[in-house]
This record gives sequence, structure tokens and C-alpha cells, in this order.
Amino acid sequence: MYQEEKTFLMRFTLEASFPDDYEGDVDNLVWLQEWEARIKPELMKLIFESLRRHPSWKSRIRNRGASPADEVEIVLARDYGEPQPFNILT
Repeated sequence: MYQEEKTFLMRFTLEASFPDDYEGDVDNLVWLQEWEARIKPELMKLIFESLRRHPSWKSRIRNRGASPADEVEIVLARDYGEPQPFNILT
């Protein structure tokens, strides 16, 4: 089977600023914990909810060995060898 591929990267850089007298790690990285526990899972849920609206594309997470704290790869695949689902909106 012939396969083509294109990579699209969406990068999030997290930054937290502190006053000059901050001693470092005093907050136990609460700002990062908020990202991991609340914001990132919510984003992932919204992304997959949106992708499910396009039934001809299959989405899944792929792990290439990087920590999920550092990278989440989402694979979107479309198989032109299979019949496509009927969608009245297209």
C-alpha cells in the first residue's frame, strides 16, 4: 500500500513569571501541575471531540518514546481504500 504523510506541529510553551525575591521551586511547580491536571486534558478532549466530527478521518495518539509530559502526537489517518461514510453535511 502506498502512503503519504505530512507533519503539522502545534507547540505550546508554558511560562511562569515570579517576583525578584522568588527563591525557585517554592510553589512546587503548581503552575505546571495546573497545566498537566486541568488544561492539557481539557485541550485533548476538545481536540478529539472536534476530530470526531470528521468521520472519514481516524484519530489516535501515537507514542514515539517521548514522555507524554513533553509531547503528545495525534495521528490523523484517512484510508482511501475503504468506502467513506455518508455525511449529509458535505
